[in-house]
Amino acid sequence: MANEEKQPIFNVERIYVKNASLELPHAPEILLVQEAPSVEVKLALNSKALEDNFYESSLTATVTATLEDKRVMFLAEANVAGIFRMENIPEGDIDPVLNITCQNILFPYVRENISNLIVRAGFPPIYLSPINFEAMYQQQQQNKQAAN
Repeated sequence: MANEEKQPIFNVERIYVKNASLELPHAPEILLVQEAPSVEVKLALNSKALEDNFYESSLTATVTATLEDKRVMFLAEANVAGIFRMENIPEGDIDPVLNITCQNILFPYVRENISNLIVRAGFPPIYLSPINFEAMYQQQQQNKQAAN
């Protein structure tokens, strides 16, 4: 019985859209343009402790399509978050779980939201490429160590 209590517990309690937005600052004229835009994708990860072994982790993707003349075709942003329960996980392992495991769980939801926003605006879909959150996390840790 004592060994059962010590087993690590990781549960996805809830996944939800915190924010989703789409801007077409030059509509309707921009919808007639045949030129292929350049597309920039930015990601932002965030996490925080809530209460009693509950944590929130969120992932925001911002996709901006810009034409050669610097006009923005569209700007789509989706912020998806999850509430995760973690118990009996060593303190040093919580940060990697929030920034790797939780982000891997959230990414398909962010990807779908971005694609849906863009298609509903009348543009061809843009599918975000898979992200290696483990490599991103390791790079962040190396940057922190180098800064210290």
